[in-house]
Amino acid sequence: MGRNKRPLPLIENVEITNVAAEGKAIAKIDNKVIFITQTVPGDIVDIQITKKRKSYLEAVPVKFHKYSDIRTEPFCEHFGVCGGCKWQNLPYTEQLKYKHQQVIDNLQRIAKVELPEIDYILPSDETTFYRNKLEYTFSNKRWLTKEEISTSDILQQNDALGFHVPRIWDKVVNINKCYLQKDPSNGIRLEVKKYADENNYSYFDLRKQEGLLRNLIIRTSTTGELMTIVVFYENDKTKIEALLNHLSETFPEISSLMYIVNSKANDSITDQEVLLFKGNDHIYEQMEDLKFRIGPKSFYQTNSEQAYKLYSKTREFAGLTGKEIVYDLYTGTGTIANFVAKDAKKVVGIEYVPDAIEDAKLNSEINQIENTVFFAGDMKAILNDDFLKENGSPDVIITDPPRAGMHPDVVEIIIKADPEKIVYVSCNPATQARDIEQFDRKYKVTKVQPVDMFPHTYHVENIVLLEKK
Repeated sequence: MGRNKRPLPLIENVEITNVAAEGKAIAKIDNKVIFITQTVPGDIVDIQITKKRKSYLEAVPVKFHKYSDIRTEPFCEHFGVCGGCKWQNLPYTEQLKYKHQQVIDNLQRIAKVELPEIDYILPSDETTFYRNKLEYTFSNKRWLTKEEISTSDILQQNDALGFHVPRIWDKVVNINKCYLQKDPSNGIRLEVKKYADENNYSYFDLRKQEGLLRNLIIRTSTTGELMTIVVFYENDKTKIEALLNHLSETFPEISSLMYIVNSKANDSITDQEVLLFKGNDHIYEQMEDLKFRIGPKSFYQTNSEQAYKLYSKTREFAGLTGKEIVYDLYTGTGTIANFVAKDAKKVVGIEYVPDAIEDAKLNSEINQIENTVFFAGDMKAILNDDFLKENGSPDVIITDPPRAGMHPDVVEIIIKADPEKIVYVSCNPATQARDIEQFDRKYKVTKVQPVDMFPHTYHVENIVLLEKK
């Protein structure tokens, strides 16, 4: 017979002292760190411990005795349940302060290198409705509030169209209004749900792998174009066509209406055929005098206005004079490569996703850029001596890897390539700092610029200039 677990304690009158990763806050009791959700520094609360580990505890607030002077009222009704925008209870100026400090802490504690004075984080001009892409999930397992669970009424409507509940893989929060993407994003989502409910369309059951409606993807651009993609699990042509016709008639501003029938186990569409229903199979994004073609699978920074600040600062750090050979690693669809091309002698873009490289080539062609070349493949395999000899040794390397950072072998290859400058763009300052420690034997950090791409979240982008010692 198994031992009964001791109930985890409730601790009273705990003062929140700082913020932590993943939108949590920090308190300390008896020299033990406690990570607490939905609180801000200055709050005094009773907390329920939910997880106990050797080096830390996790908890949730159960009663507030004093609200912090810096606390602000969340503007979204879904705050605290939806997994996004976890810092709505912090004023934006405070969010920026903590993000800026996060970059400094990572560089000091992980990289352990000498740092220059770090420029203050670049804020986002828009703190709501700033995203150009959202992906919603259909589910027949709607997340229920405590009030709904406690009621004796039988719930008739358990279908949801919205976002997954954090750490609960099969539950979805039904979203009434999202503050992340400009209209008609909310209108399209609500109309799709209304039509589906009125016409008895089945929502996806993630556990049983059945149901018609699976995902809804909406992309907008600064050019005013609008892409909508409906992902179905079952290939019911009659119902698919009826829904898409209704969408087309209700929202004539949709310039690209497409659909996918994805009957595999996961939601990824990278390996799926995208079928055009009406309009174009792409939209365009504009940056300075450049146009970028965006297809249903294309990657583009999801905050268009901040992307321009990010790329402008990256170009500034590179300090190009028109004589340099530039390598753009993890080039994606070639946005940075094409953005800096006019100031370089030659730009070599490398990316492991072949479809992205085709987009990069097309974007050069659209903009009549003739000094770029793009290659698809594993960075470790491509960047060898023969490649450097054929394409020229880089004077400047720009690298913008995924959140996991760069493989140690790639860092060694970059060091061996011996560029004068490395501009390292990162969406994860922790892995960036880890890689910078490896660069330290040959390169020093001379400039640092954090950029806020995602207001009301704990995420921060960072640009570091490394120059040869």
